[in-house]
Amino acid sequence: MSDESPAGNAYAEAGVNIQAADTAIELMKGWIDKARRPEMIGGLGGFAGLFDASALTKYTRPLLATSTDGVGTKVAIAQAMDVHDTIGFDLVGMVVDDLVVCGAEPLFMTDYIATGRVDPEKIAAIVKGIAEGCVLAGCALIGGETAEHPGLLGPDDYDVAGATTGVVEADKLLGPGRVRPGDVVIAMEASGLHSNGYSLVRHVLLEKAGLSLEAHVDELGRTLGEELLEPTRIYAKACLALADRTRTHAMSHVTGGGLAANLERVMPVELAATIDRGTWTPQPVFDLVRRTGSISQPDLEATLNCGVGMVALTDPEDVDTAIGVLGEHGIRAWVAGEVAADPEQKGRVELVGQHPGW
Repeated sequence: MSDESPAGNAYAEAGVNIQAADTAIELMKGWIDKARRPEMIGGLGGFAGLFDASALTKYTRPLLATSTDGVGTKVAIAQAMDVHDTIGFDLVGMVVDDLVVCGAEPLFMTDYIATGRVDPEKIAAIVKGIAEGCVLAGCALIGGETAEHPGLLGPDDYDVAGATTGVVEADKLLGPGRVRPGDVVIAMEASGLHSNGYSLVRHVLLEKAGLSLEAHVDELGRTLGEELLEPTRIYAKACLALADRTRTHAMSHVTGGGLAANLERVMPVELAATIDRGTWTPQPVFDLVRRTGSISQPDLEATLNCGVGMVALTDPEDVDTAIGVLGEHGIRAWVAGEVAADPEQKGRVELVGQHPGW
């Protein structure tokens, strides 16, 4: 028996198509080229991405920050809708906005896509979204990996994850140690569900209520699928400008766990914060989930962002400037609460009042 069969045939028979992966790389190159920074060294195809940290001359004592995340079961909606060019945007939002809360500038990002079968056009669409998100965040897409997992994932299934690295000047690091009594809680509007709580949302709307992703929902003003695929808002540049131009002491990215739990992560134990629900009305999708699933408000708020994607704790004298800076970046913001000395609360955040119309 000859052992001179074309290289890769046995691997292809096992379900891994190297040629398809190469085609995907060619298709995504143009998008990756758009997500560059001048500090990048080399191009696509190396074993590791290179970044010239010595070019960051504006930093005296630079601290590196890193964050990694995925987009959860939102990928199930993208797969069902056969729309793949926004899920990468979600991925960028999840990682860079975790990073920016400490005041760190996102420098570069890497991504990982696992799929049952490489579809070059689909992979390129995912990377397109990642690259577009990186451009909006001001960071470079420096590398990534696409892995084919036949037998582990279905042919049309995939998952995405990413990691980002950033830098912050040591004496400008934001966090609990800077928060003071009297700081105001500035809420920044979410674009929608973002990328958390989709297991609950899918269970309530698709499984229990039997709604179709293609169905037009009047209160949403579009189809349910379009609403559920609304990309995660990327706050990075706006938050960096906020930190630079105001006395903002801490920020919190509202992801899994909801508003109160995430804000508590940046609260010192001797202080407490109160947030007034009456200062905003969540987008209709949140009320749709609440009513359709008969979800209690505490359960909803512990799972979904309820219309607030990012929060800043800012000196009260800088409130007008802060809201103006965020508005310059297209982000609606408002004063939602305040911080007070309350050692008995041990850094707790309390939501009071009720959303208008709820």
